[in-house]
Amino acid sequence: MNAFLVDMENKSGALATVAEALAAKGINITSVAGATCGDSGRAVITTADPVATREVLKETRLTFKELEITETSLAHQPGSLAKATRRLASAGVNIEAIFPTGMAGNDITVGFVTDNPAKARELLGTASATR
Repeated sequence: MNAFLVDMENKSGALATVAEALAAKGINITSVAGATCGDSGRAVITTADPVATREVLKETRLTFKELEITETSLAHQPGSLAKATRRLASAGVNIEAIFPTGMAGNDITVGFVTDNPAKARELLGTASATR
């Protein structure tokens, strides 16, 4: 699965414009996260139709990256995120975005969007890799 990292201005209505453009084409947003810093921001969006999403973002002339998501389960306890992110950092893998994708029992499923998804999968491929 891929995520769209959409750059936008830090102003009222920026996210609404993206959401409305996707809705107008009948595209369902399956997850969204984001943050701002200064005058800009970035939303991380997944949808039910990545092909149509890509076209909408191009048509609206938004700057975006489309990157693969690596999902892993982390124990719901102090330090599990620290271990996972240090493992990635020690291997030189840069995290572009991170967001929760679910929870089962006492484990949280986290989506990592990185500059090296193959390496991230190798490092985070098993739940024991972060415990």
